[in-house]
Amino acid sequence: MPTLENRFKSWLTTPPAIPPLGTWLMAAAPATAEALGHVGFDFLVVDMEHVPIEVSDLTHLLRAVNCTAAEPVIRLAWNDQVLVKRVMDAGGRTLMFPFIQTADEARAAVAYTRYPPDGVRGVAAVHRGSAYGQTPDYLKQANAATAVIVQLETPEAILRLPEIAAVPGVDALFVGPGDLSAAMGFIGNIGHDDVQALIASAAKAAKAAGKPIGIVGPTPEMVQRFIGYGYNYAAVASDLGMMTGRARDWLGTLRGSAAPAASGPIASVY
Repeated sequence: MPTLENRFKSWLTTPPAIPPLGTWLMAAAPATAEALGHVGFDFLVVDMEHVPIEVSDLTHLLRAVNCTAAEPVIRLAWNDQVLVKRVMDAGGRTLMFPFIQTADEARAAVAYTRYPPDGVRGVAAVHRGSAYGQTPDYLKQANAATAVIVQLETPEAILRLPEIAAVPGVDALFVGPGDLSAAMGFIGNIGHDDVQALIASAAKAAKAAGKPIGIVGPTPEMVQRFIGYGYNYAAVASDLGMMTGRARDWLGTLRGSAAPAASGPIASVY
């Protein structure tokens, strides 16, 4: 019989020796998602915020990722009760909520993922999340099997990190360096000293709060820097960022010239 297992949540409670590594899925293509899962990424983020992925598309992407050893993380379009319900019924177990600014918003996010009496998630008897009703005691197990990640994307959110982290049911935090740099007046420049300093301080604050924290970076070198700051899990670039970056490099080699400057991987950091 199908059982509920959330390895991503277990990594948060019992951290592995090497921080889990992932990437963003921007192509909305099941074949790409499946291929990257087989490459060896620990988790793959299905982005419903900046990619035209609807719930019907999500089911195909989850089926593809579930064929691999990678864990799917769904970054929602917004902190919306109806969307959360539909994503979870489609099989989402680890949900990332964008642009959480306050503890109250975090509490709402948690409530949307929980069945009563712990929350307000609507009940359905048969859906993909419960293996179409074949998972024993799904309604009783689902709350504990769900992981909630809240994304901090402004200086104000990071200032409120301790109170947001203290919300029951928030399993992990995630810094969005792209929006953070924009909010600080350095749009497109996550490497700016002030941005890096705030990113580093967020890792220290999360450690003090006893809450795992993740981030995404455009290059392996930047991701290694973030892990050095104390980040517990990290994503590098995206499927499209890696594909276009390699394509530019190869074209530059074949044409005997340097690849043209472009936003490339930086554009895949949120």
